[in-house]
Amino acid sequence: MDIGIVGLPNVGKSSLFNALTGAAAAAENFPFTTIEPNVGVVPLPDARMEVFAKEWNSQKLVPSGIRFVDIAGIVKGASEGQGLGNKFLANIRSVDAIAHVVRCFKDDNVVNVMNSLDPKEAADIIETELLLADIQQAQKALDKWMKTAKGGDAEAKKRCETLNTLVKGFNEGKPARNQGLAVEEYAEFQFLTGKPLLYVANTDEGEPDQALLKPLQERALSEGAALITLCTKLEAEIVQLPSDERAAYYEAAGITSPGLARLAQAGKELLGLICFFTAGPQEVHAWLIPKGTRAIKAAGKIHSDIERGFIRAEIYKYDDLAKYGSYKALQEKNLVMLEGKDYEMKDGDAAYFRFSV
Repeated sequence: MDIGIVGLPNVGKSSLFNALTGAAAAAENFPFTTIEPNVGVVPLPDARMEVFAKEWNSQKLVPSGIRFVDIAGIVKGASEGQGLGNKFLANIRSVDAIAHVVRCFKDDNVVNVMNSLDPKEAADIIETELLLADIQQAQKALDKWMKTAKGGDAEAKKRCETLNTLVKGFNEGKPARNQGLAVEEYAEFQFLTGKPLLYVANTDEGEPDQALLKPLQERALSEGAALITLCTKLEAEIVQLPSDERAAYYEAAGITSPGLARLAQAGKELLGLICFFTAGPQEVHAWLIPKGTRAIKAAGKIHSDIERGFIRAEIYKYDDLAKYGSYKALQEKNLVMLEGKDYEMKDGDAAYFRFSV
């Protein structure tokens, strides 16, 4: 599952991508540096892995990862093809969620494609272009289904009703995700404004300017969207340091909670994912799966043969291990359970899958 990094040109999208992945995606001082989307898998920090590793004396840790896609800057008129807009909008359509980067930093050396530093207007431009693209998408779908609906097809009529409701909302400035419809009702149409959204306020180093942040905070609150505040320039610089020096740098900069860790966690929540673990002497491995995934499908995440030959899942909880101190103690307290294929996996489960092929 992918999260697309979007925003106007020169707001810090590629710098954020560099920080997230440690990659060298271009972050030059001109619009449209990014043409083809860069893709990177970002490790998700999880302190629980250390507890499992201590218990099993594991040789290595394999964290889970969130896929981020760096999509080129969108400009006003993108829905009509401005600035290679159609291509960029297609890239957004292929991701599962959106991280909308908004410029909240002051730097005369970095070209601002807007006349002034106005986070609210910047967010409005992107949202408007996505809404306009969705209106076009909905109209095409309506034209298709209207023909079938005229023939009396009940399912076609239902789709037309949903689409008409959505178009009305789009024209009123309401994204699909905020129109009170179940995602299942419009998922097949891949509306851009139906994708889960979080805002990333790219600030200056030091204390963020609250006057710039406030309108974005209010917008996120009204939309039920998460808002992460960080300085992509600083985070990108820190990620270039050796891993054993980063903590000291964060401390010197007065950063108690690194922005990248907060963003990775927000991304996990945005995609509706949970994490389960497999743990033993060889390795501790974290696995991301959608919330509600059954044990047999979780087994398939590891290997298709395990899913195919699934017998039982041996499950114990991270919280129980942390509380009682050892796997042996959990066995003594009957806290290691055998579950069937329909068991719904929970965040923090540790699993050993029994199978035969």
